[in-house]
Parts: sequence; structure tokens; C-alpha cells
Amino acid sequence: MNILGINYYYHDSTACIVSDGNLIVAIEEERITRKKHSTEFPINAIAKCMEVAGLKAADIDHVAISVDPTLGMGKKIFYGLKNLRRSRQFIWQELLMNLLWKRKRFSNWYGTLFKEGHKPQVHYVPHHLSHVVGTFLISPYESAALLSVDGSGEWATTYMGKGKGSSYTFFRQDYFPMSLGSVYEAATQFCGFIPNYDEGKTMGLAPLGNPHTFYDKVSRIFWINDDLSIGVDLSYFRYQRYSQVRFSSKFVETFGEPRDKNKRAKFEQHHLDIAAAFQLHLEECMLKLARGLHKKTGEEYLVLSGGVALNSVANGRIVRESGFKDIYLMPAAGDNGTALGAAYYVYNCILKNKRGFVHIDPYVGPSYSNKEIEAIIATCKLSATHYTNIEEKTAEILNEGKIIGWFQGGMEIGPRSLGNRSILANPTLKHMKDKVNAEVKHREAFRPFAPSCPIEDVPKYFEQHVADPFMLKVCNVLPEKRDAVPAITHLDGTARLQTIHKETNIRFHTLLKEFEKLSGVPVLLNTSFNVMGEPIVESPYDAIRCFFTTGLDVLVLGNYIIDKSNLGANALKDHNKFSQSISQGAVSLPAIPATVISSIISLCVDVL
Repeated sequence: MNILGINYYYHDSTACIVSDGNLIVAIEEERITRKKHSTEFPINAIAKCMEVAGLKAADIDHVAISVDPTLGMGKKIFYGLKNLRRSRQFIWQELLMNLLWKRKRFSNWYGTLFKEGHKPQVHYVPHHLSHVVGTFLISPYESAALLSVDGSGEWATTYMGKGKGSSYTFFRQDYFPMSLGSVYEAATQFCGFIPNYDEGKTMGLAPLGNPHTFYDKVSRIFWINDDLSIGVDLSYFRYQRYSQVRFSSKFVETFGEPRDKNKRAKFEQHHLDIAAAFQLHLEECMLKLARGLHKKTGEEYLVLSGGVALNSVANGRIVRESGFKDIYLMPAAGDNGTALGAAYYVYNCILKNKRGFVHIDPYVGPSYSNKEIEAIIATCKLSATHYTNIEEKTAEILNEGKIIGWFQGGMEIGPRSLGNRSILANPTLKHMKDKVNAEVKHREAFRPFAPSCPIEDVPKYFEQHVADPFMLKVCNVLPEKRDAVPAITHLDGTARLQTIHKETNIRFHTLLKEFEKLSGVPVLLNTSFNVMGEPIVESPYDAIRCFFTTGLDVLVLGNYIIDKSNLGANALKDHNKFSQSISQGAVSLPAIPATVISSIISLCVDVL
């Protein structure tokens, strides 16, 4: 039985294939189109998933879509009529785009791909069920409390319940515009970032400010009631009108002028203090929800999902302070993960199959063999050296203080590079954080970097008693070790740790242990293999382009090493031109099966 899971109604369009209960492949559309947080229908991701899984259209039995566009429609229409004078954008987005255009986009694709005979059954799975129930079904827990928090999905902004086996119990939901996610998005925009995409920047900015300057005022703007419902004073916001500016004039009167990102304005102290206050109060709200669920359910574990669940600082506090022993999140805890959640909801809850798959391995994207990499290197006319002991050689390079692009195995799913599409550096060098931000990532200087550490070595460096293979739970660096790993220690003494396990990534684990032999420290600075504004690299071509357009020193592709110091000036010039031709589509990429190409052409003709 093959299930195609799809997310595309909101953002981070994604596709996956679940075959007989096993996750075969999952890919975000952005990785192929190179358009970050893509909202397009994931036709390229679907084609790639089917190619990797070796499936044809006739092999798909069910299609699971991670939203039910008709759910809550009565509430939406009532809301639109109630706010008629200010509802033009709301009506356009919710009623026309989501209900009509996006559903027709799917119907066109479906009718084209499955036009002859076989037609798989289509399931529209409610967004928050795709989020948190779907996450629970592939978690390691037989039973757990369930909490989903985001901006909005259909019309809901939270979901609270309990899961047991393949069933679940619903407790309560909040509905738009009572939304923690939307409130935090407004604060993100106030600080000069892009709402709904840059909330991680607000979280990273927060330690630079004083949370207590505005905390009392912020705590009166949004809160959690005793019945665990969300309260928001909407007079401070405009997101409820689907306005481009998400905060109101009252917000500005209370907190000061927003930062103008278009003019690259500097951060004023009140911007830092706002980030700090909203971050701290969001943590308190999430903690109150988690503690309330712990008390209500008596469960030992919590399954967490939704866009707000990507706030790893709040997650770390939930682990330490909520009463739960641990929490589980998908590596793709945002909307990208709902493609997986919808597929497993269909498999376990609708088709009544027993649970059997646990999603502990995030490396579910495409992979490239050394033979394929060698051919691509030759096509690019690059000089590369093959090493059998690639981990040992790479550790030597890192210990010398060089910054590397590390491309291995299957691509990760989710917003974090977890050791297969990573930029790596030596965390013991104090200047390394600023160097990577300025010369490689081309991003704001305050942005921190994460450490990766073998699970068995974690107690030596971090105050963390649970595993965190997906880099989603911030913890404290041991005070006595902060000077030993300054490049990954944030201003407040914390770090967004990734624990590395032999069972899921033996090569990365081996690299860390080899680096320890040379440096004495089993920790590496690990950040996503991309530059600001671009998705994480998917193919060796993407990696080569990123390598030659950034300050990376060395590129490791499989067992091959390309070192800029070994390339002459003319070669560098030629390779820079080549990398540009890749980005412009002038270089042919690996072939897509003819059946997939035929389907894509037919779809384009049908749409046009």
C-alpha cells in the first residue's frame, strides 16, 4: 500500500511516500526549486519522491492532503461578514485562494496524473490532526499528551488532546484570531524581520535585550486563561485583518517605532527588549499549556507540533519545567511535516493499520552515491581528491580552523541541517561564530550557531538529560565548558544542541570522535548548508554553487574533498561562472524518468 502525502495549502510545500507503513522518502519543494518556504503545489517534490521510491502513478493507492479546506468554513464566512469593511484581503486569501484556487490546483494535477483508469482515494486531513496526531503516530510513545500550536490551520490555532495506540482523544482548540503564533509573528515584523518565516531570528535576538523592560505590558497583550484557552488584546494587532502590517498604531505608541528592515536600520534597544519580552512571555504561555496538559492527562510524555513548536528555547524549558519526562517533535515540526502526518493519519486512523514506524531518522531525502558525485565533479571540471578515511581527513581540516561544506547521504527534512547537508567549523575558536556569519552565511552577526555532539559525550559539556537528534530543544552549556566551546555558546550560556547517534548517522558520529582525538573536544559547530535567504542544498550541484559563492574553505562531497587552496585563480574564476550557470539553469541536472516528465508536461498544458 502506497500513500502520497502532500502539504501545500499554506507554506513549506512538501511531499512524501509512505509504503506499507514505512516512510520511504520526504522532500520539501523548496529544495528543488530553490525558492525558500515555497507555497507552490509541490509538483517537483512529488515527482522526485516517486522517482526515489521507484513508483508510477498506478502504484499510488491513497493521497493524503494536510488540510481540509471546507473545515470551519461557517466560522470564516461569519468572521468575514462581521468585519466586512476590513475583510477584502481575508476574503481573497481564505475564501478564494484556499477554498477555490488551491483546491482546483490539486484537482488539475490529480486529473492529469491519474487520468487513465486507476484513481487513488483522496483524503483531506484537518491541519492540526496532520500536525500533532500525525506526529504522535510516528513518535516512540505508546501514549502521550498532544499539543499543537501555530498561526492558524483552517481556522484553529491550537489542538490539545491525548493519544494512545492508534487512537486519540480531543480536549479543546482555540480559533483565529486567538493565536500565539500570529502574535509572535507581529513581534517578529516589529523587529524588522519577515513574519511567518523569521521567528527564529526573533528568538535569537531575545538574549540581547532586557525582557523585564516591557514584560508587564506584553503579558497584558496575550495570555493563557485557566481553562488553557488563549487570550489576545486585538487592539494591538492588525493580523486579524490579514493586513500586511501585523501590529497596530497602539502597538507602536506603546513600544516605540518598528525597525525598518528595508533601510537596514540598526537595532535600537527597544527592539531588543521587545524581542526579549515576547520571547519570555511566549515561553511562559507554552509552559502553562504544557503543565495544564500534564495535570489533565497524567501522561509522562508530550508530543508537540506546529510552527510555534520550532521555538527551541521554549521547548527546552518545557523539557526542564513542565513535569513531562521528555517531548517528541518531528524534525519538520512546521507545516512541512504535515505531509508526513497526513499520510500516517490515513494509514493508521482511517485505514486502521497498526503503528509500527518510529521517525527517529531525519535523513529521508535523496542521496547521491560516490559514483554519481564523481561524475558531477568531472562535469564541473573540478579537481577533487578521494579519501577512504574521509572522517579522519575532514577532522584534520576542521582542527586547522577551516570551514567546510559537508555533503553526505540522504538529505534531512526540516529547517535544521543535522549532519548530512551541513556547514561545519571548529567550535573552540572564539572568532569562528563571527567568521561564519560574515564570510559564509552572510547574515546578522547576532545569530548563534548550534553544536553537534555524540549522545554519550553530552553530559561532559551540556545540561541536557534527554536526546535531541533534531536540534529542537535548547539547553545550557555547562559553565565550566563555555570557554572551551565559545563559538556555539550563546550570550545567555545556552546552545541548541543536536545529539548524534551511531544508529542513524555513523559517518557524522565518527567525524566527531576523530575531531575529539585532535582537539580534545567531541563537538562541532553545525549550521545549515546554505546562505541567508536560500534553502538548504539538495544536490551536489547546489553544494558546489554554494561552495564557490561563499567563504567556505573546503567542500566534502561523499568521499571526495575539493579545497579552494588547491585551485588556481583562473580555475576559481571558471568555477564561479559555472556555479552561476547552475543557478540560471544552464547546466543539465540528473535525468528525471520519462513518465514523470510526461506527467509534468501534460499538467503544464492542462493548466495553461
